[in-house]
Amino acid sequence: MLFTDFGLDGPYTGQMKAVLHQMAPGIPIIDLFADAPVGNPKPSAYLLAAYAAWFAAGTVFLCVVDPGVGGTRPAIILEADGRWYVGPGNGLFELVQRRARTTRSWDIDWKPEHLSASFHGRDLFAPVAAMLARGEPPPGRPHQDKSDRQADWPDDLGEIVYIDHFGNAMTGLRQPNSRLPQDLSSRDGFWSARGRSASGSRARLSGMRTPTDLQKSPSIRGARTASSIFRSVFPLELSLE
Repeated sequence: MLFTDFGLDGPYTGQMKAVLHQMAPGIPIIDLFADAPVGNPKPSAYLLAAYAAWFAAGTVFLCVVDPGVGGTRPAIILEADGRWYVGPGNGLFELVQRRARTTRSWDIDWKPEHLSASFHGRDLFAPVAAMLARGEPPPGRPHQDKSDRQADWPDDLGEIVYIDHFGNAMTGLRQPNSRLPQDLSSRDGFWSARGRSASGSRARLSGMRTPTDLQKSPSIRGARTASSIFRSVFPLELSLE
C-alpha cells in the first residue's frame, strides 16, 4: 500500500512501483494517497492512522512524506496490530503507534548499493517494503529510542488536513469527539475554519485560504454551497460562507 506526497504527476511513484515489481513480483500494490500534505508529516500522520484500519493485518504500508530526507531522521520499520509500515521516523507513524494495541519497531540497517540523497523512497524504503511483503524478517535492529515520536501532537487534530478532488475536507478528528473545535487553525497553507456544536450538526467556515496546490480546482474556488468535512473518514456537514 502506497502513501506518499509525490503528487499525481511525474515519475516518482512509478519508480517506486518498478522496484516493488522487481523485488516482490505478483504482490498487488494499492495506491492510497499520492497527494498527502506535501512535506508535512504531521497532518499526514492523522490521514494514515485513519485509513490504515481499512487494511488487513499483514499489509505492508510504504509511506514517504519525508522533508528531512538525507538528514538525521531515522529510517524505520513499524509493526502495529499486525500491519507493517516502512518509512521515515519523523512522526509520520506517530498516530498509528499511539492508537495501536501492540507495536514493535526497528531501525533499518540494510543499505542499497546506491542510495540517492533525496529519494530514499525508491532506494531504501521500497526494497525494504518488498522484503517484508515476501515474508522476510525486518532488516534491522530493534528501535530503542524515541527519536521518531512526536509526543506533543494531540490525539485528535482540530485542523483540516486534506481536501480531496471533489472539495471534501478531512480533519484530524475522530468520530467519538463530541464537539468541533471553535477555531480550526490555519497553518502551513491549510484552511482555517470556525464551527459549533456536535457531530453531524451544521457549522460555518470562515477565513478560508486556498492551498497553493488547489487554487486551480473549480470544486474549491467555486464552492458556495454545502460541502462535506470528514472527521477522519466520518462525515460532518458544513456550509460555506
